Amino acid sequence: MEHLHITCASLCLAAALTATAASPWLHRVYSYRPAPGQFVNDLPEHEPGDTEADMLAKAEELLCGDRTPGTVTLGAYGGYIIVGFDHPVANVPGQRDFVIYGNAFSRDSSSRTGSSEPGIIMVSEDTNGNGLPDDPWYELAGSEYYKPATRHAYGITYHRPDPARQIESDESGFLDDVYYIAWDDTDGTHGYLAKNIYHDQDYFPKWVSEGELSFTGTLLAPNAVDESGEGRYYVLYSYDWGYVDNHPNDYADLNSFDISWAVDSHGNPVHLPAIDFVRVYTGVNQYCGWLGETSTELCRARDLHIAEPGVPLPDPKPRKQ
Repeated sequence: MEHLHITCASLCLAAALTATAASPWLHRVYSYRPAPGQFVNDLPEHEPGDTEADMLAKAEELLCGDRTPGTVTLGAYGGYIIVGFDHPVANVPGQRDFVIYGNAFSRDSSSRTGSSEPGIIMVSEDTNGNGLPDDPWYELAGSEYYKPATRHAYGITYHRPDPARQIESDESGFLDDVYYIAWDDTDGTHGYLAKNIYHDQDYFPKWVSEGELSFTGTLLAPNAVDESGEGRYYVLYSYDWGYVDNHPNDYADLNSFDISWAVDSHGNPVHLPAIDFVRVYTGVNQYCGWLGETSTELCRARDLHIAEPGVPLPDPKPRKQ
């Protein structure tokens, strides 16, 4: 009986929202904390004197409302954004609940893969009713969640570049500072994010005052293959389903997400009748030569249960889990 009550509540919520003036598009950016990356401070652009509040406003300008969408980068592994709609998104049984668009593209017309930079999704319900994303978070378990190569409770710390660091270029001529940003992870590994010749701005978020940035979460297996064998032609293969910026946007089903995929920190399914907040973070820690770090980008998101005049809903088909 409890399950029946929750299911009916979800359906009633979806019906009520459809009948109101609620917008299907994102409404607010609550937090934006990218990891270092080659598009950080560019997408969105940081201008001298910009504070964290300024950068949140710029991210909202790019992602929210029914305007032409822009692009926001999350940087390397762990970088994240927290967004929300102007209403709870209902968990409707048997249906996908929301879609998030990225900038993944195919390497040719016969493939849907080539530049996939998968981002992991977490969702939260405003159980304390304060309108802030300070309630428990649950990961949406995508196709890789239970695979042996996927790591859980992984952590990484990036260090602000030392002005006195040794600056070296590499033999390819594409990287002009191979020791640019140092990082350490919970495996005891020490590595670097290099600076490449195509992006010469600061890669460390300029509005962040701390000297370090730390992130924890699920770590997906590397998805890049150097098919040239010489560091010149990387293909970033897509995962099957369940991740942002993983498939081109014209694959509506592969960019749509079901709140019913939510799991707790132990991988146990969790039922949420609706969610109020969505968190997306870069899920892969890899560096691909002149392509740079793998960084999730997103463009906008939409509640799939709310129609808008003149804008048809995508028609995602449920996929087997």
